[in-house]
Parts: sequence; C-alpha cells; structure tokens
Amino acid sequence: MLTQVLLLIVGLVMVVAGADFLVDGASSIARKAGISEFVIGLTIVAIGTSAPEMVVSFMGAFQGNADISIGNIFGSNIFNTLLILGLSAVLMPIGITKNNLRADIPINIIATVLVLLLGLNGTIFRTGSDTLSRIDGIVLLVLFIAYMVYSFKTGKKDDNSEDEGEKTYGVAVSIILVIAGLASLILGGEQFVNSATALARQAGLSDKFVAITILAGGTSLPELATCVVAAAKKKGQMALGNILGSNVFNLLLILGGSAIIHDLSFEAINFVDAGVLLVSSLIILTSAYVAKKNKIDRTDGIIMLACEAAYMVWLFINL
Repeated sequence: MLTQVLLLIVGLVMVVAGADFLVDGASSIARKAGISEFVIGLTIVAIGTSAPEMVVSFMGAFQGNADISIGNIFGSNIFNTLLILGLSAVLMPIGITKNNLRADIPINIIATVLVLLLGLNGTIFRTGSDTLSRIDGIVLLVLFIAYMVYSFKTGKKDDNSEDEGEKTYGVAVSIILVIAGLASLILGGEQFVNSATALARQAGLSDKFVAITILAGGTSLPELATCVVAAAKKKGQMALGNILGSNVFNLLLILGGSAIIHDLSFEAINFVDAGVLLVSSLIILTSAYVAKKNKIDRTDGIIMLACEAAYMVWLFINL
C-alpha cells in the first residue's frame, strides 16, 4: 500500500508540473503568434488534455462498446463544466468576451443539442433508433473542422491583456514546454488513476464506486489541473477556452470519430444524464447574464459545484 501511495503522489506532482509547463508554454505561443489565449486554450490545450477521453472512447468503439464511448464523453463534459469550470471560477472569476457570447458558448450548446437529437432521435421523434450512425459521425466531424477554421480566423489577440509584463519564451522553448506539459499531464494522470484505483480496491470499495468516482474523473484530470493552474495565474480565458474546446472536441471529434468506427447506441442514456449534460452547457450562458454580467463569478462557480454534487448523489443512489 505504501508503494501505491508514493506512486499516487508522484502522479499528482507530474500532473501539477505538467499543467504549469503547458500553461506557460501555451501562453508564450499565444503572445508570439498574436493569437488570443482563449483560442490557444480552445485548440492546443483542449485537444491535448482531451487525449485520455479520445483513447477511451475510440477503444470502446473498436470493441463495439457504445456505453464506454458515450458514457465517457457525457461524464467528462459534465465534469468539465460543473466541477472544473466551477472550481476555477471559485478560485478566480472568469471574464466572458463578446466573441465568447456570440460564437463559442452558443457552439458548445449547439454541439450538445445536436448530439442529443441525433443520438436520441428514436425517443424524441419516434423514428428510427437511438443510435449515432456513421453518417451522423461524418456530420459531427465536418462541423468540428469548420469550427476550428472559424476559431483561428477570428482568434486574433484583441480580447485580453492578462499577459502584460509576462516573460515570453522562444518558439522552440515554448513548443518544448507544451509537449513536456502534455506528456507529464497524461502520464501523471494515468499513474494517479491507476494508483488511486488500486488503493480503492485494497480498501474494499466496489468496482462500480471506482468507475463512477476515480475513473470518471480520471480522464478529466488534465483539464482540471490545467484550468486550476490557469485560474491561479489569472488566465481565465485560457481556462474557459480549455473547457469549451474540450467539450466541443469531445462531442464533435471524439464522438464523431467513434461513430464512424462503429454505430453508437444511446440506449443506456437516460433523460437525467441527457438533461444534466444540456444544463451544463446552458449554465455557462446564463452565468453571463446573472449577477455580475459577462463574468462567471464565484457564486456561479458554487452553483456549478452544487449541481455536480447533486448529480453524483443521484448516480450513487441509482447504482
């Protein structure tokens, strides 16, 4: 057990250090390229930190296990928004720009609604079956590519001044920091999950408990560490970009790619899961208009954390 505890600590240190390297390297690239930190968070950081979800969902699709592919994405997106973004907002209120309101947040909502409509068309429209088909997957992938192109075209650095006076590294050093940060995040996250799972089983906890707690949050550990570090460094736009980017990446690219590999049945998804996923996408938009406008403040963060806690309790009750 002592060995597992030490490995757990090593994994945690790797995750925190990786997040620190990634944020510094990504911020430097944004300053060098004249691109907003939001877009860097939306693309480089989001795609990198979503690597665990991609591996898990693609492997589930190859094995014909739709529950793994879909459940992993639904759980990760809910966790990303309600827990990670909520915790980040509690640490440091996150500003919302006009472009966030005009495009980024609505696209996250549209992607969520589209996946639910395509996957639950049998239940909603009483036609066909509750399945995400290969054609649906192609549609999602095309939308993902279009969104990435749009983000880079409109992502010039015009909406934040969070990096004034900060050190800018050379291009090579910045790229090395990003790569080293991502590698440390992913490897450290894997080590943390494996050690925590081993400790939980040694303590006599059930596999269901391990799956819903440690494994469900494990694939989102890179996003958690990155957003917390970004918030602590007052880089709220990078934290928001990471969450929105990861969510859209999960829904359009990972689910789209998984559906192309194998049709994904939504039979295991109930209305509570779908409802919480939809609410988690809408709550970012409502935060911009409630209390402190154009900002996800600490009150919003507390509400998000409370919603996540309520959903976890519901899951445990319905094991």
